[in-house]
Amino acid sequence: MTSVEPPEHVRATFGLREVTPIGLGDWDGGWRCGDVVLSPVADHARAAWSANVRETLVVDGLRLAHPVRATDGRYVVSGWRADTFLEGTPEPRHDEVVSVSLRLHRATARLERPRFLMQQPIAPWMDVDVFVAADRAAWEQVPLRSLKAGGMLPVTSPDGQRSLEILTQLSTLRKPVQSASQLVHGDLFGTVLFSGTATPGLTDITPYWRPASWAAGVIVVDALSWGGADEGLLHRWSDLPEWPQMMLRAVMFRLAVHALHPRSTPEAFPGLAHTADMVRLLL
Repeated sequence: MTSVEPPEHVRATFGLREVTPIGLGDWDGGWRCGDVVLSPVADHARAAWSANVRETLVVDGLRLAHPVRATDGRYVVSGWRADTFLEGTPEPRHDEVVSVSLRLHRATARLERPRFLMQQPIAPWMDVDVFVAADRAAWEQVPLRSLKAGGMLPVTSPDGQRSLEILTQLSTLRKPVQSASQLVHGDLFGTVLFSGTATPGLTDITPYWRPASWAAGVIVVDALSWGGADEGLLHRWSDLPEWPQMMLRAVMFRLAVHALHPRSTPEAFPGLAHTADMVRLLL
């Protein structure tokens, strides 16, 4: 995600009028202003929720970027949020990211389900609606039924069509699961920041209401598909609750995202298809 430089009135409202912004590559289009990062907000409700949670959340072995409120107390101003800057960059330390996930979700287990996670996506669709529809496709009895009800256009690309075919095939392998859903971060791959031996850092929380082992599964799917992870990663976390079924739903989720997202590329599909094959063998 790229963005234009934060407007002067936004910087002023966050008390950063005299600071020159510097563009960052690992903060979703964010701009560093001294010890603060200003980032464009795609969804106001989710951004305000994340800021409110990160303001008080304490996670063992994890640095969290804390929100910086505007001078009038707001978390979001004209589509921008402010957070404390964290040193670090994403690294292919995949097992450590899964470990971060488990620690984070022990802390978020007490959080209530946000109202926006219960809302049905409707046209006109935004980026966040694609992920909501993809998440539901992995869990609902008939994959993509809610998608059709919401009026999203059908997939037309060859790799998108193939993704939906694999998704439909995998859906027949699902079995009921007993793990309780809770508030989880569903996009940890590539967002955990590492800086040498320092404690890992996290700048945001992308909320989903699913079992904690599903969120770990999404990390593994992403790492195997696009992160160059060794195949052993799939088995090293097999003691997590209902692991084969969580991996199945995680790869179905990513297949649905690939099929539905307008910025998906054909180059991303082969790795995802290979991971789907590995998960199929796990069942």
